[in-house]
Amino acid sequence: MSTGRWRTAGSALVRVIVVWAVSTLTMMVLAWILPDFRLKSEGGDSITRVALTAAWGAGAFGLLSALVWPLVVRAFLLVPALVLGLLVFFLNGSLLLIALSLIPSGRGAAQPETAVVVAAAMSAVASATSTALAVRDDNAYRRRLSRLADRRRRRGGDEHRGSETPGTVFLQLDGVGHDVLCHAVGAGLMPTVAGWLERTHRLTPWRTDWSSQTGASQLGILHGCTFDVPAFRWYEKDTGELMVSNRPASAVELQRRAVERTGDGGLLTVDGASRGNLFSGGADQLALVLSMAARRGRRTRSRAGYFAYFSDPANAVRTALSFVAEVGREIGESTRARLRGDAPRVRRGGLYPFIRAFATVVERDVVVAAVIGDMLAGRTAVYADLVAYDEVAHHSGPRGRDALKVLERLDRSIALLAKVAEHAPRAYRIVLLSDHGQSPGETFAGAYGLTLKDLVRAGCGLPVPRSAGRTKSGAEARDAVRVALHRPVPENGQEEAGPASDPIVLASGNLGLVSFPDTEGRLNREEIDRRHPALLRTLAGHPGIGFLLVRSEEYGAVVIGGAGTDRIQEVPIGELEDGKGPLTGFGPGAAEAVRRTDTFPHTADIMVNSMYDPVTGEVHAFEEQIGSHGGLGGEQAHPFLLSPRELSAPVAGDGRLVGAEQVHQVLRRWLRECLGPQVPVSAATQIRRSESEADGPFPVEGAALRDKSA
Repeated sequence: MSTGRWRTAGSALVRVIVVWAVSTLTMMVLAWILPDFRLKSEGGDSITRVALTAAWGAGAFGLLSALVWPLVVRAFLLVPALVLGLLVFFLNGSLLLIALSLIPSGRGAAQPETAVVVAAAMSAVASATSTALAVRDDNAYRRRLSRLADRRRRRGGDEHRGSETPGTVFLQLDGVGHDVLCHAVGAGLMPTVAGWLERTHRLTPWRTDWSSQTGASQLGILHGCTFDVPAFRWYEKDTGELMVSNRPASAVELQRRAVERTGDGGLLTVDGASRGNLFSGGADQLALVLSMAARRGRRTRSRAGYFAYFSDPANAVRTALSFVAEVGREIGESTRARLRGDAPRVRRGGLYPFIRAFATVVERDVVVAAVIGDMLAGRTAVYADLVAYDEVAHHSGPRGRDALKVLERLDRSIALLAKVAEHAPRAYRIVLLSDHGQSPGETFAGAYGLTLKDLVRAGCGLPVPRSAGRTKSGAEARDAVRVALHRPVPENGQEEAGPASDPIVLASGNLGLVSFPDTEGRLNREEIDRRHPALLRTLAGHPGIGFLLVRSEEYGAVVIGGAGTDRIQEVPIGELEDGKGPLTGFGPGAAEAVRRTDTFPHTADIMVNSMYDPVTGEVHAFEEQIGSHGGLGGEQAHPFLLSPRELSAPVAGDGRLVGAEQVHQVLRRWLRECLGPQVPVSAATQIRRSESEADGPFPVEGAALRDKSA
């Protein structure tokens, strides 16, 4: 054995001894503090005897955790993901009770509830100690991170994937706008990103389509198609279905349509991995991908993506403790905001603290661990989505203290991935990007005392409830939690519709959609006026509405707006210009975005965009969100692309990057620069493959399923 190997073996032995010693000390301290936990006989023992007993118990607990824990977690794989997270404590406590029973002479004993506390404390201390010791030893650090991936690779028969060509990791920071990123970097909240900007990366803003939300943007980025995605949710008259971007059945259909339209499987068809996304991108390796969660059978369980992470007891305990801490943090922050009288403000009670903790802790930890496994396995292309900021910003504001703290924690995750890249079997280029931004502002209901649905019903002469109902938030993490808990996710329009003659009113941030389900095709402006003479005038004249898009018999389509001016303006879509008429203040690209949406088969009868104040950057969301996206107006339409400088510039000269489909082409070009030409996969081939994906733990192979994350 070489000197280096002796040194490595010696370092590993020292770490084991140190962790064992710290665990022994922790157990002795807990036995002294907790009355129902003892390490000595009833007659009493010397301190030396107690120490030996503690050492025996700590060693037995450590061995059981290393050998038995993965088997226990696999046995509980049928349990929903969030429930598994809560069972972590009880499973760990059971292992401790078994370890205490192995101590000679019966000197170890604890009540079951005390065993849970002791086991959690010991796992956390052992994990922290092991991590601290590995930080100063790069080889040990790499071994610790790659252990799980190596074990799965050996089991799956994968060969080592070392390569002279670099791989690419695309990391999506959901909802982080270009200006918010610059603000966070300038404030010192994201030192890793700041260092990249100074030395290795370039920052490029890009502009979304009218539908500035994850469903459209990520479909365009991964599959090169945003056609006929008019909003986050919309009603399709031809089928009577309500399409919602973050619901499994809708995601499956959107991906099918995109593959059929482009004839290409997606960005990740060549040795790719998709982690935490709405869509697969054509990847073979899937974890927590929503478009796969609607499929039935053993190989399509979304919870399978959690197994590899929770199979490490230290990971499980750390994430569970962080989950509880995040719930407490949200309750404290929302209470302080209420006591301070912060405005605008939305309700943050009920299940929201748990939804926030799921998005900011569980999904983040599992997705980051999956990407680490992909890098250590040498995958060619990885695309992963982190939804934490977007979920918090919806309820705290895009630049609220809570949201900025999330960015600070995400920067640490980025730093971890950069560190892992140094130990991967191939070089990696890490590209950061976002799918949209968020625009601040008080909700439409908060500003005017009624919802968009109430306003539409009033314009139609229909009765309006005395107390305005609240519109459900469209934050992406909500249905993600439903899928993780195996709760049914509504998939049709019945939950939104009343009688057949009543209009269906849907909200996607500050974009509203009004459809009349009792008519075929898109209702034109003249017919709307005949049926409801006051409706368009009521909407266009309201101070909270920016403009409307409706079909017209005479002009093809018209944009109506001008609230707050001397008269309401009506402009044929062919004559529409940026910054003029109804689009005054909405900035460049607005006219083209509206014209493109008008060509979609499932554009609503009336498309409603809220007002936008170019001075304050505020909009009025038609949902319960003070940070919103989905329409036109402000930072929501301006995400970013942060790329290594050794890759070609996203656009030449002073050109602008417009639309997710263009971003897709840029990312494809970068993959070709790294690896040479890729072979597109036909639509039929991709659909057949997605129906028979292999399923297994995420580090190296298998398709685990996700319910994303606005």
